[in-house]
Amino acid sequence: MLRRLAALAIAILIPCSAFADAPALKAGVFSVDASPPVGSPLTYDPTQGTAHPLSCKGVVLIGAGEPVVLCALDWIGVANDGQREFRQALAKAAGTTPDRVEIHTLHQHDAPICDFSADAILAEQGINRDYFDAPLARDMIARTAAAVQKAGADARPITQIGLGEGVVEKVASNRRVLDAAGKKVEHVRYSATKDPKVRDKPEGLIDPKLKMISLWEGDKPVAVLTFYATHPQSYYRTGLANPDFPGIARDQRQEKTGVFHVHFNGAGGNITAGKYNDGAHENRQILADRVAAGMDRAWNSTVKSTVTAGDLGWKTLQVKLPVDPELDETKLIEIVADKSKTGRERWKAACELAWVRRCKAGETVDASCLKLGDSRTLFMPGELFIEYQLAAQKQRPDLFVAMAAYGDYGPGYIGVENAYPQGGYETSHHVSLVAPGVEAVLMQAIKTLLSD
Repeated sequence: MLRRLAALAIAILIPCSAFADAPALKAGVFSVDASPPVGSPLTYDPTQGTAHPLSCKGVVLIGAGEPVVLCALDWIGVANDGQREFRQALAKAAGTTPDRVEIHTLHQHDAPICDFSADAILAEQGINRDYFDAPLARDMIARTAAAVQKAGADARPITQIGLGEGVVEKVASNRRVLDAAGKKVEHVRYSATKDPKVRDKPEGLIDPKLKMISLWEGDKPVAVLTFYATHPQSYYRTGLANPDFPGIARDQRQEKTGVFHVHFNGAGGNITAGKYNDGAHENRQILADRVAAGMDRAWNSTVKSTVTAGDLGWKTLQVKLPVDPELDETKLIEIVADKSKTGRERWKAACELAWVRRCKAGETVDASCLKLGDSRTLFMPGELFIEYQLAAQKQRPDLFVAMAAYGDYGPGYIGVENAYPQGGYETSHHVSLVAPGVEAVLMQAIKTLLSD
């Protein structure tokens, strides 16, 4: 309390001209259509059409250091060399370095996947185009890079940031329903859960709050960034590309408010809407409306504060994630080449092989933190469990802490250590491509990123 009063006293004594002389923070926005053409592969089926356009949206932040690019894409994932090429292209367009570029997906399932490493492995077998559309991905990257360049050139002064949060009701639930002893997974509550007995189980560990960071030029909002942790599926395997309920909520809010809106998926690896969704198609709009209501609550709770270029900070750590020892490179090579296996089995083996080779080569994965005034936003890899997000918030209760997961999609699900012996889908071999020791690595990274 004394520190706050002292800061207020200092602020009163500083002439207004001192703030006017400080370098301005700037922000530019970009958006491109990321919808695939008919015939192009979605993650599970060929594209038959587009029910609701997919987008690739983001902001370019220009402060005291090199620019920072934050990008959110309506695809299921961008992995391995897909991340590398995407980040390099956007870094060049923004005049920055790849470690200051974030590519995150919202993880919708009726959407494409990008992994140039796995694509190259399957190309040797002549089946890559059944699962990846590399020309589409590279075209989308090029169009996004052009949009980023323009966003940087058109960046507007940001004089204030707004921080707000709002509870999202009856959407998120923990998908890992444990037995009475709390030691084993008794049910996996998938995104659409048909069994009413499983739906009726307690909500479980979630983060019910949606976080919002808004950027303002005077009294005019320039952009809104939101963060909410859950798998985004209401139903899928329709053949029709769509951004599902989080993307619909985002687009509804942008249309209603007229403010550019970027949405990120939080640490939703073990979170779905399964308690509140039996897969009925009308639930997509119901869930979208509930997320949009949470966005409205966050908007209405927003508190603004003055910022300058010096209030923007960026920190990146290169971390080595321990690979699942069950993954055998020789066996994976055999599966990829085995024509008696299904195409889906060979595709999955190629994705795993790309990750194993990357780990064997000693490559790292980035974990980053954006500092913007009193907010800290963590940008993390994989399908991260909600425990990481809650731990980050607990570490810095004095700050506004948000998290975006689903960055580098290479490692798949990333659980916490005690979840692996509990069983369940998310921590099974060939689903989570990392070892249980991953928790110690990432928790330490979070602690370091939030240390100042």
